[in-house]
Amino acid sequence: MEILSKNATLLPVANTDFLPLKGTDYVEFYVGNAKQAANFYKTAFGFQSLAYSGPETGMKDKVSYVLRQNKLTFVLTTALRQDNDIAAHVSKHGDGVKFLALMVDDASDAWEQTTSRGGKSYMKPQKLTDDNGECIMSGIHTYGETVHLFIERKNYKGIFMPGFRKWESNYNPPAAGLLYVDHCVGNVGWNQMNPWVKFYEEVMGFKNILSFDDNDISTEYSALMSKVMSNGNGFVKFPINEPAAGKKKSQVEEYLDFYNGEGVQHVAIATNNIIETVTDLQSRGVDFLKIPASYYADVLDRVGKIDEDLAPLSELGILIDKDEEGYLLQIFSKPLQDRPTLFFEIIQRKGAKSFGKGNFKALFEALEREQELRGNL
Repeated sequence: MEILSKNATLLPVANTDFLPLKGTDYVEFYVGNAKQAANFYKTAFGFQSLAYSGPETGMKDKVSYVLRQNKLTFVLTTALRQDNDIAAHVSKHGDGVKFLALMVDDASDAWEQTTSRGGKSYMKPQKLTDDNGECIMSGIHTYGETVHLFIERKNYKGIFMPGFRKWESNYNPPAAGLLYVDHCVGNVGWNQMNPWVKFYEEVMGFKNILSFDDNDISTEYSALMSKVMSNGNGFVKFPINEPAAGKKKSQVEEYLDFYNGEGVQHVAIATNNIIETVTDLQSRGVDFLKIPASYYADVLDRVGKIDEDLAPLSELGILIDKDEEGYLLQIFSKPLQDRPTLFFEIIQRKGAKSFGKGNFKALFEALEREQELRGNL
């Protein structure tokens, strides 16, 4: 296994991995109204109904709807009463990501390995059982109120996990070509990026595979810094952003202000055909950031030959970048809720393992135009 450094040179990764991860199991959002949010994600993004948990399944204080599209699973959870942690989380942060659940073969060992290295326990290993077998889950805290859960389901044959029943609906719009989580980006406060990089290195055994400073990610008005953390096999990647000094407020500062703390900024979702997927999503009402036509005047001079026609990429606002391994296509939605916090990235990799460094200026200028319209720049 090899990874990319800042200059896209290949670096060896140690073969020993005390926390072997198989990928992202699911992303769980705490939301104000899970039933309505589930309908939105089905309508706008093409998710299908999978499972449900609530009073009817013995869960008295919350309701969860589980949606799936290919290997991408979202859980939408809302509080049934005011006096619980879910309601407090939504009141403080608005709709946002609470759990980044990771697939493991041994959730008990994952908890032991991470807590013994300094991770703060969120949940000791617990076994959930029903007639379909057992799931074991555990968890540790990370930045803000975000939590990493470790999910072991090798001995479970049910629809999702114990406590859930199959959710059947007559309304199942067609899928939109979304495949799996490519990466999840966290926003942390001033001077907090390196401490959280150290956390991922020491507690979870991740490596810093790419670094960007304020010279890489800056415009006339704002800047930020970012480091990309990856587990040993590259299945799980967590870029971490922090603000950097600029003339005006950066997008990370705006996020921290409106989210009232650190948290997941965006979820990047893979597709095999970004033109078809984004065309479909736009027709469903998903709003994306607008990229000026001038971006496309010389983009092929920078990235070289690509398989796609430039015209539909330009019309849709899809960005293009390359590294030594190939190129990538990416686009960013506008915030998915009224607070300017969480958004999605749609990404198609054509060999590239990087994160669109060549697009940073165009992307952040687009974000700044949105900030200015909101009066937050």
